[in-house]
Amino acid sequence: MTEKELQDYLKTNYPLENEKCEWKEFKSLKSAVSGRAGDDVISYVSAIANMQGGHLIIGIQDQTYEIVGIQDFGGYTIEDIRFRINGNITNLNIEGFSVHEFTTSDTKKVVWIFHIPKHQFRLPVYAHKKTWQRIDDNLVEMTKARLDAILTQVQANEDWSKVIIQDATIEDLDQQALQKARIEFKKRNPKYSNDLDHWNDVDFLNKSKLTIKGKITRTTLILLGKEESEHYLDSSVKIRWNLKTLDNQDKDFEIFSIPLLLSIDEVFKKIRNLKYRYLRDGTLFPDEVLRYEPYTIRESLNNAIAHQDYSKGARINVVEFEDDHLVFSNYGSFLPKSVEDVVLNDTPEEVYRNPFLVEAMKNLDMIETQGGGIRKIFNFQKQRFFPLPDYNFDDNKVKVTITGKVLDENFARILIKNSNLGLDEIILLDKVQKHKEITETEFKHLKKAKYIEGRRPNIYLSYDIIESTNDENLQAEYLANRSFDDSHFKEMILECLKKWGKTKRDKIDNLIIPKLSTALSEEKKKNKVTNYLSALRIEGKIVNTPGYFWEIV
Repeated sequence: MTEKELQDYLKTNYPLENEKCEWKEFKSLKSAVSGRAGDDVISYVSAIANMQGGHLIIGIQDQTYEIVGIQDFGGYTIEDIRFRINGNITNLNIEGFSVHEFTTSDTKKVVWIFHIPKHQFRLPVYAHKKTWQRIDDNLVEMTKARLDAILTQVQANEDWSKVIIQDATIEDLDQQALQKARIEFKKRNPKYSNDLDHWNDVDFLNKSKLTIKGKITRTTLILLGKEESEHYLDSSVKIRWNLKTLDNQDKDFEIFSIPLLLSIDEVFKKIRNLKYRYLRDGTLFPDEVLRYEPYTIRESLNNAIAHQDYSKGARINVVEFEDDHLVFSNYGSFLPKSVEDVVLNDTPEEVYRNPFLVEAMKNLDMIETQGGGIRKIFNFQKQRFFPLPDYNFDDNKVKVTITGKVLDENFARILIKNSNLGLDEIILLDKVQKHKEITETEFKHLKKAKYIEGRRPNIYLSYDIIESTNDENLQAEYLANRSFDDSHFKEMILECLKKWGKTKRDKIDNLIIPKLSTALSEEKKKNKVTNYLSALRIEGKIVNTPGYFWEIV
């Protein structure tokens, strides 16, 4: 191919840089193959393999597609590069790893394309004794959540919930749970309404996919088993409800065992779902709503049951806090690519930890398996103008936090005045109200839409939107949250030093800190003052004298 033809080929087959594809110049391979950790070929091979596999193209300029070619091979050849890389990397699937060479016919420039397979089952790929991954445009050491996801990966043929309990019989099932299962099955599967009443228990259990050819499975016992039959499950299948005070002290708790089909209702009754009363603002806010949409509680709890890693012998936890938020947690990593992917693309999960259990729960109308359950929870929070659910995947757990109150009135007002906002933008605004980091692209988008104001990371609601509410108290709160430009505070320090003369640091702190943004922590405020003083000293306007005094030059 000519250089132009190769460019066209690359644009067609590798058009975007993401976690599956990377372009690097690497004109010299002498130190590029195994060189600086996090910036060499083997680090990129590790990062791409540790996600879903993909491609690394070298000899081409990042983003521009300008072909520069490999100019110094450093002793590496297309014949031995695979095995020399494999000698510097751990757990790479060498059989699926290949390198193709392209040489332009007109300019004689050489480009190599590395085809990198996905990591092997439960084996992260190491380079420089570290695991790597891509996050946005950055190559970073692998997060604990991603590493745990690989180490606890579930194979398609491994299903803890499908195992048959040889000694268990239909006598080990709770009759009340069995009757409720029939009712729920009929609601979910109306096509069987005329036949279901004529099925005996064995037929019903088989058709609802709770048993296998009449044999009791772990799923059967989890959902319908008598409490005294929990020994078949090593007594590990439990839900713990816990009420905590504002200072995180235990106030009340209760532990629920099988059958979980009935225990779900008992846990639901324990949660104090009180009314939330809005402060009236004309006709913008409703008078009152339940703090938690009942569907949200049940879906979150049922998801924890469906995705719990029961092999760990851990409990499912529901923690209720008196300051109006709930936390649901279960053991095991989140199997879909990301929560945002499920919500924004309405994408159903491709892999389930307990597929047999999930299918049975679907037949009993306990969960949705088309990607809509989590999205509905997001929409119920949106309708209340409450914060969106928070998902945390640390410590090999899935922890979901549902807040039952307005966290930031500015967030609520934006949603009210902009009913056409999509969930993607609401997710960004939710990050801002929770003081979470957003990318430069996200920042520019919100800034352009005039939803925010300020400099990263101190971002606040746009003044134009607040002004339109004609609410003096809200404007005052907003102005208190805003931070003046750095130049303003530096001028303030200079003026006061001129007036006071030689001055101790604590007096300067007392002057500046109360005027900084209320969104900053005390530590960050002190760091701000340190930065102002250092900048003024570097500019030659003030000096630091013995005794930790500051004065004008």
